[in-house]
Parts: sequence; structure tokens; C-alpha cells
Amino acid sequence: MSATHPGPVDWLLRNVRPMFEHAPLDVRIRGGRVVELGDGLVAHTGERVIATRGATLLPGLHDHHLHLQALAAACASLRCGPPAVADADALAAALRAANQAGTGWLRGVGYHDSVAGEIDRAWLDQHIPDRPVRIQHRSGRLWILNRAALEQLGPAGADASLALRRGLACGRLLDADDWMRARLPARRPSLAALSRTLASRGLTGVTDATPGNDLAQYAHFAAAQERGELLQRLHVMGDASLDDAAPGDRLAAGATKLHLHEHALPDFDVLCRTISRSHASGRAVAAHCVTITELACALSALAQAGPLAGDRVEHGGEVPEAWLPTLRDAGVTVVTQPNFVFERGDRYLAEITPDAHATLYRARSLRDAGIPIAAGSDAPFGDPDPWRAMQAAVERRTRAGALLGAEETLTPEQAVGLFLGPAEVPGKPRAAVTVGMPADLCLLDRDWQAARASLGAVQVRLTLRGGAALWEDSRGADTAMHTDDGSTKHEDHREARPVQRPCTLRQRRA
Repeated sequence: MSATHPGPVDWLLRNVRPMFEHAPLDVRIRGGRVVELGDGLVAHTGERVIATRGATLLPGLHDHHLHLQALAAACASLRCGPPAVADADALAAALRAANQAGTGWLRGVGYHDSVAGEIDRAWLDQHIPDRPVRIQHRSGRLWILNRAALEQLGPAGADASLALRRGLACGRLLDADDWMRARLPARRPSLAALSRTLASRGLTGVTDATPGNDLAQYAHFAAAQERGELLQRLHVMGDASLDDAAPGDRLAAGATKLHLHEHALPDFDVLCRTISRSHASGRAVAAHCVTITELACALSALAQAGPLAGDRVEHGGEVPEAWLPTLRDAGVTVVTQPNFVFERGDRYLAEITPDAHATLYRARSLRDAGIPIAAGSDAPFGDPDPWRAMQAAVERRTRAGALLGAEETLTPEQAVGLFLGPAEVPGKPRAAVTVGMPADLCLLDRDWQAARASLGAVQVRLTLRGGAALWEDSRGADTAMHTDDGSTKHEDHREARPVQRPCTLRQRRA
């Protein structure tokens, strides 16, 4: 099912189990809200009726940390790292095949040094000397370019930093996104296909955590929603200019993003002033904290500047146990990525000393310490499928099957809860399905006992935002329209009516 501007529909969902309750009931939706819960509700004229055998009905999911534009671009880019590409020969073959299939800039994503080491301009030139190529490292911070790409970007300029000049010499540009963006063709990829893909996984809202988001990008997101291209509700992190962003029906400015990197931390006093300014404007801050050094810097600055409800630590890649009380006292929410345990866990086990394994992407210990916790995928740097992330939170297994942080496992209910908190308060548990709530809902294809046994296998049957169907897959469903003469018109569902999923980042567990 696909629509450019899907409008609210009146629904009667029969025999569903809201949240994790055991008693099935009927749910009536009218005017974009849940208006009635009960047993044996009578269908009204014009209602879409969906009958289930006790399928689970959840509030719509929210990904609390991703990057929409980068993810849309990644969906159209060449995968250059694990698991799609495992070694140098495989990367060279993938590049040659992509080169034969198109012209213009060739964009690769997801590279990791485990594939072919610290490749550079010379390495790329051996395989594609004439077509401009740029490959993004899995970290998102490093771009690797060949000679043709560097020639198209042009000289650095007299005011270029020493780091940029050194990077241009070898084709490895670190933290040079703004410099590159100013020299590349101004093209924003469409969000339409990506938005439908996210809806197919039950996502009715997302938070874009890109630090460079400004008023221009905010306006672009608003226009994409108006065109029907972006279906989800959207919370936008970004810079200080978003202080002046006017909220929309489905759009709001979020926290000021602090993009901390331990190799180049900002002046501490400047960081404190940035936090104070953001708080004074009524905006919380969200600090990128993958390493212990970054976390220490963020917590020290928050202590100096003073906290504000809604302050966040993004990632929490390394959190020593002794720091849990400090995190709790700071009043921050940790927005983490349990999917990285599965996606990157084998590299962590190989590269990080065993005594630090317990610090990685904590979950249960944060909850036990009274620290609010939520989750985002960090897509495109992680898999955007929330159900796979939930499975990783429950299992704590790497791709090779090794345990990483067994003491940090969550129950299936807790794992789903990571994606249920509201955008503005991500660590707060969302209320159950209740009368009066907006009909942002996610109907699964199975009951909760079957779902909790394998969250990664869950499929979404219906995703509603304000009563509007963003996604519907009705294979095997009893779906009907109640007519004004009291009869019921059944629809033919011998085939599914799914929205196409051109974004292929999601990888099923074999």
C-alpha cells in the first residue's frame, strides 16, 4: 500500500492485544485517535475492519538517533565493508563492478580497516583511476578519495588547515564534510523510499541526530513532510540556529548536538558556554560520547554548566561501572545502540582488551542504576531495523555468535521499550494503548508470546500515524470495509500490498 498523502482512516481492529497484555480486545480509531476499547465492538459504517488472532498492538516505534539524509544516500551507495565486503579482493571486485554499471561520482559507505587496511588515494587509483570515487569509513568521519575525485573538488585554499592539506595529499579526509559539501553538487536525496521502508518496520517517528542540521535543513525536512515524502514525525537535533525553528504538525527542533571527538575536544570553557546558551534558550544538549574520554568531557561540562531536563548522552559506547552514579546524578538519558553488539561485536572482542568488554554499550546496568535509557540505530552507520536491534539487546550476541556483555541483556519487553519512549523524553516509558491517545500504532503479525521468542523475526502488518496507514501488509488477513447498509465488503488479500523496500541495509539473521 502506498500513498503520497495518506489521510486518516476510521479503523476497527478486532481481537488484538495492546502492548503485552494477555486479554484480547477490539480497538476503535476515529479522527486519528483511539476512541474506544472493548470486547465485541460493533463495526460502524465506513470503518476498515481488521480481524486478528490476538496479534500484538504497540504504540508506534521511534528511532531516537539516526541520520536521514545520510541513510537515504547510503541506500543508493556501494557497500564497502563487512559483512557485504570482507577483504581487499572483494572490495576491488565490488568497485570494478560498480564502475562498469554507471558514470559520475561513485559513492561507497561502511568501509572498515579490517577489509584492506588504511587504503588511500593510491590504492583506489589502482582500481578506478578515471572516475571520481569517495568511500566513507564506518565511523562516518573519514572519507577516502581517489585522484579523480580530488581533482574535481579542487585545491584546498589558502585558509585550509594542516590536517586538511595532509589529508588531500593521501586522499584521506578526516572530519572534512563541510569542506567537501561546499564543493560537491548540491543534491539532497529523496527520503520517500527510505521513509516507507522505516514505516514497514513500525516506525512512526524518528530523531535526526546530525550535528550540522540548521534552519535550512529543518526547512527541507518540513517541505519533505508537506510533499508526502517523509511520513514519520520528526525531531531534529542540530546547531544553535534551530533555537528559532518553528514547530510544525509533525516536526520539532530537538537538542543541540555536541559532536565531541577525543582527538580534538573543544575548549572546555567554550563547551560550557555552549551548553549554558542552549539551556538558556530552552533546548537540552545531546553529547556524542563513544569513548570514555568523550564521556568524561561531557559529564564535566554538564556539571559546570548545570543540567537541564532532556540532556542526553548519545551512544554510551564505553561506560565504566564506577561512573554509573555520576551519570544518574547528571540526570541525563543515555541513547544507545544495542545493534552494534551484533554488527560490530566481533571487532570489539578482537580489538578491545577483555577488561573493557563489560563497559561497551551497557543496557541493564543503566536501568538498574536508575538511568533512563533509549535506543536509536545510528543508521546509516548501523542497521536501521529496530527489531534487529531489540534482538541484539536481548541476546548480546555478535555476528559470529559470541556473547558480549551477558550481564547487560534485557527482557524482550524492556528491549521493545527502548523504541517506545516519546521523542522529547526518550527514556520515559510510553503509556499503553489508551482511549484518547493519537493513533500512532504498530500492529504485529503475531501474538506477543511468539514475538518475544524471536524479536528479529517480527513482521509488521500495519503502521498507523494519526490513523493514516503508512504501511499495510495484509497477507492472510481478514480485512473488510463496513458499508452503510450494514453489510461487510471483504477485500482480496491473496497477494500482499507492500510498499517497495529499495533500501537494502536491513539484513536478516540467517
